Amino acid sequence: MEHRAVSFPLRVVAQDVALALFVTVMQVQGTVARVAAEGAQHPLTDFGNLGFALLLVSGLVLTVRRRWPVPVFVTAALASLVYYSLDFPDGPGWLGLFVALYTLAAYGDGRRSLVVAGVGTTVLAVGWLVAASDIEPRAAIGWVFFRIGASVMSAALGESVRSRRVIAAEAQERAELAERTREEEARARVDAERLRIAREVHDTVAHAIAIINVQSGVTAHVLDKRPDVAREALQAIEQTSSRALREMRAILGVLRDDNNGRVPYPGLGQIDELAAKARDAGLDINLEETSPATPLPSAVGSAAYRILQESITNVIRHVGPTRVTVALNPGVDVLEIRVTDEGRRAASGDDPADPHLPAQHPTSTGSSAKPGRGILGMRERCQLLGGELDAKPTPGGGFEVTARLPLAPTGSRL
Repeated sequence: MEHRAVSFPLRVVAQDVALALFVTVMQVQGTVARVAAEGAQHPLTDFGNLGFALLLVSGLVLTVRRRWPVPVFVTAALASLVYYSLDFPDGPGWLGLFVALYTLAAYGDGRRSLVVAGVGTTVLAVGWLVAASDIEPRAAIGWVFFRIGASVMSAALGESVRSRRVIAAEAQERAELAERTREEEARARVDAERLRIAREVHDTVAHAIAIINVQSGVTAHVLDKRPDVAREALQAIEQTSSRALREMRAILGVLRDDNNGRVPYPGLGQIDELAAKARDAGLDINLEETSPATPLPSAVGSAAYRILQESITNVIRHVGPTRVTVALNPGVDVLEIRVTDEGRRAASGDDPADPHLPAQHPTSTGSSAKPGRGILGMRERCQLLGGELDAKPTPGGGFEVTARLPLAPTGSRL
């Protein structure tokens, strides 16, 4: 048995000292009173007051019963064996032993403590029975069986207390673990919501700013020569900025909604409006859309809309007026989205230094523009739903984005 170097509060130590004094007084006083009433073959004063010493030792040793339960039990057990082997008078001299047995089981380490208690009780029982082999009258041997039974009951009571304490500690640990898990899940949900809002803000703002940038460039270019075109461009800027503000309010309104209300996310039902805005920005949009056999999940529809929006935004920003083909092919279990542009058109009379003309596509050969996070964001949206995205240049100098979204999303909700 390993040595237990455990510290206890002063209150607990004081309780053990008080218990040890009480047990010692009860053992000595009870045995003296019985000797005075019934007499004894070997009084406590024999062998140099050894009987008194054994009663004192088995009682006072309880002062350190919680710190060293095994040595305390061994000391009390040896004192009891010597006491009854020398035929000292029977009395309540077993109180200290029973308390030591209870402490061994209650404050020990489970199985090993029970083994020590079982072996010790067996040795005590044999020693007590041998010492009482010639006891007179024979009826007095009943006290031997009482000591054996009380020893077993003391150990069983201590083990019951220890088991309940272990169960309570495990329950407390499980409760604390569950609380930590809930906190971690809550933080994960908050992080996921922040990421979702960041994507929504990026897609909304980037798309609006790209259109506004193109239209403002057109306005500056034709303001003096064609005021009617400039007026249309300004109206497009106003409509685009107004819509962007409404979407921003809808997205950020989630953060201020006390009832945690949610507004509908954009879906494929708004693709015609998205195409109209792209045409206003100078793109020639060709929609190739097949109606799905069943309604799309909201997460898939929202992700598909944002992927289309980001793809068109990239064309507006990096290519400029060109022809774009948007194909939506809903299958049995996968929605395929393909956005293909034909690349920048070489129009006669264009001034390469004209500030309103867009830059080359970031993946085009010889481009000096730095790639943004648009393709990365689209790929993350696909991966969250268990899908995949492919973005690559086409042989004709254009660019193609292909996304495949499972109709039964396997990832987190957007």
